[in-house]
Amino acid sequence: MRCDRIWRNAHLATMASGHDGLGIIEDGVVAARDGRIVFAGPAASMPTPLEALESIDCQRRWITPGLIDCHTHLVYAGDRAQEFQQRLNGVTYEEIARSGGGILSTVRATRAASEAELVSASLPRLDALLAEGVTTVEIKSGYGLSLEHERRQLRAARALARDRDVTVRATFLGAHALPPEFAGRPDDYISEVAEIMLPTLAREGLADAVDAFCERIGFTLEQTQRVFDAAARAGLRVKLHAEQLSLMRGAETAAACGALSADHLEYLDEAGIRAMAAAGTAAVLLPGAFYFLRETRVPPIAALRAAGVPMAIATDCNPGTSPLTSLLMAANLAATLFRMTVEECLIGVTRAAAQALGLAESIGTLEAGKRCDLAIWNIAQPAELVYRMGFNPLHARVWGGA
Repeated sequence: MRCDRIWRNAHLATMASGHDGLGIIEDGVVAARDGRIVFAGPAASMPTPLEALESIDCQRRWITPGLIDCHTHLVYAGDRAQEFQQRLNGVTYEEIARSGGGILSTVRATRAASEAELVSASLPRLDALLAEGVTTVEIKSGYGLSLEHERRQLRAARALARDRDVTVRATFLGAHALPPEFAGRPDDYISEVAEIMLPTLAREGLADAVDAFCERIGFTLEQTQRVFDAAARAGLRVKLHAEQLSLMRGAETAAACGALSADHLEYLDEAGIRAMAAAGTAAVLLPGAFYFLRETRVPPIAALRAAGVPMAIATDCNPGTSPLTSLLMAANLAATLFRMTVEECLIGVTRAAAQALGLAESIGTLEAGKRCDLAIWNIAQPAELVYRMGFNPLHARVWGGA
């Protein structure tokens, strides 16, 4: 068998399902051809003869799948440091939002920025993720809240994928907040989202999925359902910001619509968990927002675990509630604040994150046939990737075999 590249003399954490824990292989080999893995397993089981144009000695380093950040709001302009100060002085997130701050302050700054300015502002955030071994990132819109400005955000997300070696999944989040021009008319705005914005952006190929913010300061279940119905007509899968600040039954609605994921989930109950488990909807946990907002209600990790719901972890990178650009730090926060295990955290930023994006067939594990996205680490054991804080042990990042 001929291949383009072989990584030898490595420890593998394959993250493959059906294996115990992380799927560890102590003396492992990964071989790639045309950007795909053709073999990932023990050196003793490697097909012979296996010839490669390039052979790389990993010197006993660890190889994992490339990391996947499955929930970000990476493309935006401005910042909300002033609101951070307000919260430190006792003002709540909801109070800030209702006074015209919060998401709407970022909307004003993002609307004022050109596509080139949005790309320029977002590249440092993306580069920080890539420097930690991220090879796939989801980027949501939702700071434009009009067809013109949502299109600009999504075009900027696509441009980032051209400027960097990374896979970008773009998600249309038009139902993120009520724009000022629709003040007092949320149903009219949802009509705009569902009947004009979403179909147009889908036709233009700018969205891979659709999301909504179902919350007291966001949109109702009925309004969310209208957006999901429009997504189904456009042939797009859905995701949902659900049960972050209150129990709205959003997770059940999302699961009934075959959602890829329900995200946040601090107020998720047993009924929502059962619905997600039955539908195969992943839970995306966002400990950065939990930490930054100083929340106290922890997502029901034990119940999700018992129900077999895949638990992904993401940065939720955004200017207001999680200005976090370290997926390794998100994993540490999930372990320390949510009491997730090391195995759950590492699967959460690889295999489960791929499932949350609908990409489990192509990325997220080290298996033959999958895209050769790798992270190679200077560590003695995988637990270091969760244990350390503010330390980046990445040795090399491989995207599509290169």
